Amino acid sequence: MIKKEIYLIAQNIRSLFNVGSLFRSADVFGVDKIYLCGYTAAPPRCKISKVALGADAWLPWEKCWQTHLLVHKLKKQGLKIYALETGPTTTPLNSFQPKFPCALIVGNEVKGISKKMLSLADETVSIPMLGKKESLNVSVAAGVALYTLRQA
Repeated sequence: MIKKEIYLIAQNIRSLFNVGSLFRSADVFGVDKIYLCGYTAAPPRCKISKVALGADAWLPWEKCWQTHLLVHKLKKQGLKIYALETGPTTTPLNSFQPKFPCALIVGNEVKGISKKMLSLADETVSIPMLGKKESLNVSVAAGVALYTLRQA
């Protein structure tokens, strides 16, 4: 079986606990590398390590201040870029057909992914919401999306 390469781009995540949770989910779902972009904190940080349960020590990661430069670089390397966001013009994950290798962008807990990054994405995907809430915590949403990508 050919391994499907998946990368995770975390743009402007403000909570150290969410960063740790992203590391943990990325490890569980076989993410090849995490890119910590903008003001997203990077290891070593006690709060990140506590939630990551050590995944921050072995999972490859890179700090990138300018997300758009990273996205352009990854696209030149042949990766498809998928943004995880809410909204009426998104593709629901349950009907999404990803292409690999790919990178999943997740964004700020309040503002989401920047408009610039959404315009650079090959496709914007969403998790269908069945309840009254319109969104999930960024690390929970990333876990759902990474699981879905792994199942594709």
